[in-house]
Amino acid sequence: MNSIETKDISYHYPNGSNVLEKINFKVEKGSKVALLGANGAGKSTLFLHFNGIIKPTSGTLFIDEEEVKYDNKSLMKLRQKIGIVFQNPDDQLIAPTVMEDVAYGPLNIGLSKQEIKKRVEESLKQVGMEGFEKIAPHQLSGGQKKRVAIAGILAMQPEIMVLDEPTSGLDPRGASQIMKLLYKLNEKGITIVISTHDVDMVPLYASKVYIMSAGHIIKEGTPQEIFKDVKTVREANLRLPRIAHLMEILDKEDNEVFCKPPYPLTIGEARARLSKI
Repeated sequence: MNSIETKDISYHYPNGSNVLEKINFKVEKGSKVALLGANGAGKSTLFLHFNGIIKPTSGTLFIDEEEVKYDNKSLMKLRQKIGIVFQNPDDQLIAPTVMEDVAYGPLNIGLSKQEIKKRVEESLKQVGMEGFEKIAPHQLSGGQKKRVAIAGILAMQPEIMVLDEPTSGLDPRGASQIMKLLYKLNEKGITIVISTHDVDMVPLYASKVYIMSAGHIIKEGTPQEIFKDVKTVREANLRLPRIAHLMEILDKEDNEVFCKPPYPLTIGEARARLSKI
């Protein structure tokens, strides 16, 4: 069953310029999917379609195989099912305290005070931010803000979580913590969709990858299938993961047998390749 499916979705600005052109994109229930592309490829615009923030100029969006409708009642239901975490958490954190921010969504769908309190506590615990309830969001670090933004979505108990550049602006440790959190959420049954230009992260966390360039989906497949097509990756203004790039250099310069394509994408894959020599 597909959690998200777009059929020939296009989106044009009022001035007529194309942002998305006939996008066909599928996310299976319970999967981890990465939308990979350089800045300006159209990733954020596509994501804003998934919970009705943007309505396509043409084409159709399906959530759980039902066509999305854009009346207020349908959109409210949709936004409880799909949560979007924006690239910049400052665009999402609007309340005076962490507790009020995480409670904002549940409060607006009319839940009881007891249920709201329970959801806030559970969500903050899941992201490791318990004890920060009375802190103002602007006093948090970038990684902490991301966690609170995720907690605000978790408090709505979504089936699908969509994250736009979830590691943007974070140091390597903070980025790793966020991705480990998303991995755990996926293990609990939440479908995870991320956009990123971080090619090193994709083979570690994604089961399926789409490459987007200039408003078009130009390739889809497993990480191995995607990065085997070096020409397409580079045409999208991306690069190979560092391990694969190193192997490519060794292959060209030293013609080493263990460096032949398809190149390993992670340290673990490289170690396994070397152990067979």
